[in-house]
Amino acid sequence: MHRRLVVSIFAGIGFLSAQQPANDFFIKHVRVFDGTRVIPESNVWVRNGKIQALGRDLLPPAGVNTIDGSGDTLLPGLIDAHTHSYVRDALRQELIFGVTTELGMENDPRFIAEIKREQAAGTARNLADMRSAGWPATAPGGHGAEGGVPVPTLTSSDQAQAFVNARVKEGSDYLKIIDEDGSLWNLHTPHLTKEIIAALVRAAHKDGLMTIAHIGNEPEAYEVIDAGVDGLAHLFVDRAPDPHFGPFVAKHHAFVVPTLTVLESVAGVPSGESLVNDARLRPYLTSQAIGSLTKTVPLKLARPAKLEYALKTERDLLAARVPVLAGTDAPNPGTWFGVSMHRELELLVRGGMSPVQALQSATSVPAFIFHLGDRGRIAPGLRADLLLVQGDPCTNIANTRAILAVWKQGLPVDRELFKSEVAQSQAREQALRRAAPPPGSDSGFVSDFENGKPTAAFGAGWSVTIGYQGGKSTASMKIVDGGANSSRYSLEVSGEIVSDVRYPVAGAMFSPGAKPFAPANLSSHKTLSFWVKGDGRTYQLMVPTAAGGGVPAIQPFVAGPDWRHVAFSFSSLGNSDGYDITGFQFVAGPDAGKFRFQLDDLKLE
Repeated sequence: MHRRLVVSIFAGIGFLSAQQPANDFFIKHVRVFDGTRVIPESNVWVRNGKIQALGRDLLPPAGVNTIDGSGDTLLPGLIDAHTHSYVRDALRQELIFGVTTELGMENDPRFIAEIKREQAAGTARNLADMRSAGWPATAPGGHGAEGGVPVPTLTSSDQAQAFVNARVKEGSDYLKIIDEDGSLWNLHTPHLTKEIIAALVRAAHKDGLMTIAHIGNEPEAYEVIDAGVDGLAHLFVDRAPDPHFGPFVAKHHAFVVPTLTVLESVAGVPSGESLVNDARLRPYLTSQAIGSLTKTVPLKLARPAKLEYALKTERDLLAARVPVLAGTDAPNPGTWFGVSMHRELELLVRGGMSPVQALQSATSVPAFIFHLGDRGRIAPGLRADLLLVQGDPCTNIANTRAILAVWKQGLPVDRELFKSEVAQSQAREQALRRAAPPPGSDSGFVSDFENGKPTAAFGAGWSVTIGYQGGKSTASMKIVDGGANSSRYSLEVSGEIVSDVRYPVAGAMFSPGAKPFAPANLSSHKTLSFWVKGDGRTYQLMVPTAAGGGVPAIQPFVAGPDWRHVAFSFSSLGNSDGYDITGFQFVAGPDAGKFRFQLDDLKLE
């Protein structure tokens, strides 16, 4: 029956193209979870991308494509209340797994503006809708500011209003505040004071923005709620909750997004393994997704972490009637876009929710909390963002994994096409894994420039790169006197970064394949090492891979005044083990300004 269902959805589109809009259809005899309650059997009419009507006695209009939903359940499209999407493909994958809206908790505002323009124009139909905090509020060098991307930071409470004004101007939908001291990770991370947090809350509320705070432990949770934040991002796994914590949160009318999937990974359990092993989901998982889902957070903890602490806290919050929202924190280790929502729902049920409560936490509750009045429920006049699953997730939450169809604004998501693309990608991956290493790469020697030329022992050699988005940044390279370990020559890379695109970078690239950006199987080696010196700036090693979907792994390094040896293992460069590397890019950016650094003695080990 369900194979015929998929065929009928897409066949119906072609049939109706000359008669009715593609986003008009009728589902009969279907169980409906409308965002708040279960309707055992109903009929649902979608017209022009919105819910026109629903009811057991509703009859299909003449000529409308009709789908038999007997034995199945229709849900509102899911809302993930905590994500970090940086590229378009992440939003596409969200949609494939029934997540039709995501709430970003840290994103480049230029990317968000681009997506929102497309959403407004109606051209982002194959992507989940997005709302975002944009840049979070954090201290210099604090959590959220430790990567290679320059982000705005605060050092005093009198900067709060200007910070919030800038986020409003950039289009942030709410404000995220970070209070993370790093103690669980054996780190001493700079973080905002309670006074700065309170000033940010006041400024945000003055400008009509809701506030949500990232925390890493229970004392930080008490601190930010006492400072007035509206909600918490994360719970804690290093201690059992204080018995007063739930009532305290309730007294302050705050909400909580526990992010249990990532906390399970912090506790040492790869949260996504059950998803990877589920035959209903596996065909839609890319290699990159599988790699992330089967990992745990790779940091040594100062204190034992137990998921049960977070689950006990959830139970206490529910007892205190605190709103609890489903959010995954994808794509952190153990999670991935869209698919991890199904694990999050399962863990929320383990933590004390009924299946219906868990479904509410991913639909009507986040829609209400984040003022998304046009979605999160199945009711006349609302968007037809819908998820159809086999069986009854209202009694067995794992049935959300049995996805039959997804619609965004009444238009069906082509999951079969995505499944086919995944299969083709995996076939190409297997071919790459069987490929011979590049001729001349066995020794691991790449370049020492002692011949006075920018050559390499194998591959397509060295070239200038201006990143992935073009722009007016410049770069050049040349052989100069003086190398590492008293050698004769080295490669100098210089240029200027111009901030005219979203993520400007420029520098030099070594291409290990037969031509630039051709994948090379370097899996017989485990590490890239090199020597570097320069002007004192922080640079980046960017390593694109065939499986990476155009998103390179990034590792920062500093080019100081003296020669310094640097080594990066392939395992630190994302999900690839080296079988499909398309380049090693040594680049400046995204900070604007002139740059200069030297490279020498590059080896694969």
